[in-house]
Amino acid sequence: MTTFDERERAFEAKFARDQEMQFRIHARRDRLLGLWAAERMGLTDTEADTYASDLIRSDFETIGDDDVVRRLMGDFTAAGIDVDEAEICARIEEKTIEARRQLIETME
Repeated sequence: MTTFDERERAFEAKFARDQEMQFRIHARRDRLLGLWAAERMGLTDTEADTYASDLIRSDFETIGDDDVVRRLMGDFTAAGIDVDEAEICARIEEKTIEARRQLIETME
């Protein structure tokens, strides 16, 4: 095996780890976002867990955060809660940072 092959395998392994970490951060962020939204809508703990899990699944519909924003906007509107897209986007950023921090802490 050449040094080039070793480096290639190392880069591939790093890429795979990075992609897995991004996926885990994204899923945890969606869970935290779902729990935040459930609290705003006054859902019970059981309903909040179910809602957060549903939000994670709904994020697989399209690439990006548009599907999550649409889902939250619709759910908040249906619940009679006044929230705008800017607030949801701010929460997405906040929950992304929180999810990354939580995952890093579990790795230490």
